[in-house]
Amino acid sequence: QLQLVESGGGLVQPGGSLRLSCVASGFTSDYDAMGWFRRPPGKEHEVVACIDANDGTTYYPDSVKGRFTISRDDAENTVYLQMNNLKPEDTGIYYCLLDRSYWNLRFNDYGRSAVWGQGTQVTVSS
Repeated sequence: QLQLVESGGGLVQPGGSLRLSCVASGFTSDYDAMGWFRRPPGKEHEVVACIDANDGTTYYPDSVKGRFTISRDDAENTVYLQMNNLKPEDTGIYYCLLDRSYWNLRFNDYGRSAVWGQGTQVTVSS
């Protein structure tokens, strides 16, 4: 069974950086997109980055564009989220997921067969 395990979260001061990692174990070739969502305190989840596994197309919402970068290492079955110049509003639980459609993630949605990680807490505070 496919499983995703995130790591790299923590407490960081405003302006700092973190790199999240997500390792997939199991059969991943059925999934065409990888992404990172976050759930801020008291709010709904929102996509912060996604990548099309077929052609490398990426998407970032305006709130993180220029600060966050998604990348992947296919040999290691790992997807990363590099987060720079972090702000207090970036605080939340960050989830990695795989989906069969890039367009689900691109529009802040996910399919019924999407696979989620357990989440990792990111707190940006002085």
